[in-house]
Amino acid sequence: MADVLPREVLICTIARLLDGVRHVAVGASSPIPAAGAMLLRAMKEAGGAVGPRISILGSVEHNFFTNGSAELFDCAGQGRIDAFFLGGGQIDGFGNVNLVGTGDYPRSSVRWPGSFGSAYLYFVVPRVILFREEHTPRVFVEKVDFISAPGVSPEGVFRSGGPVALLTGKGLFRFDKTRPGFDLESVHPGHDLAEIKQATGFRFGHDAEPRQTPLPDRSTLDLLRGRVFDELAETYPEFAAQMRRDRVAVDA
Repeated sequence: MADVLPREVLICTIARLLDGVRHVAVGASSPIPAAGAMLLRAMKEAGGAVGPRISILGSVEHNFFTNGSAELFDCAGQGRIDAFFLGGGQIDGFGNVNLVGTGDYPRSSVRWPGSFGSAYLYFVVPRVILFREEHTPRVFVEKVDFISAPGVSPEGVFRSGGPVALLTGKGLFRFDKTRPGFDLESVHPGHDLAEIKQATGFRFGHDAEPRQTPLPDRSTLDLLRGRVFDELAETYPEFAAQMRRDRVAVDA
């Protein structure tokens, strides 16, 4: 289907990655992960099943927490959050995430907002999906300059959570914690293996001819473009409006 937008592919891929979760939490600046969670809920309910509970920080309609992140952390520590999303200014091949800045800490040449609760959630949420739409060598580096949240821990460190996948604007990777490292699972339409290798600063496993990321079917797209974008507009009005503008431009 030539009319499927790249961000629609990402949203539908996230919905597949979340299949089976009971409760997914999404940060305050994550419209694409939020849309993926909402799409999964809509698909489940359309089929007569119960969809996942969705907690979006900063939302009124889609957040049952009344004390912000404090309740989120308590809920995660009790094992009542199944999936969460993390991004980063830098991500390396061991799943380490840098949210602090580039250069030698503490005299970083570039500073970002900071780690907040990333390290804690990385340890206690069993299904952490790393998400960064930009796929360039400045993001996906051989080794992060600062570890805000480690992808793996030494033997003897109790850890129930960690990365399971990395989704970018070019492809989907799965994380193998036994190596540890990433394996390229699929390439998004319009991209190829050579391009992904050039844009990635760390080594990753891959098939000789990686498969293409599956495109959504028409019923899934109808749910996404209708109900999901209506729901998303409560928390991310500009993103929902931009997606609809992009849709009109493609259809014109």
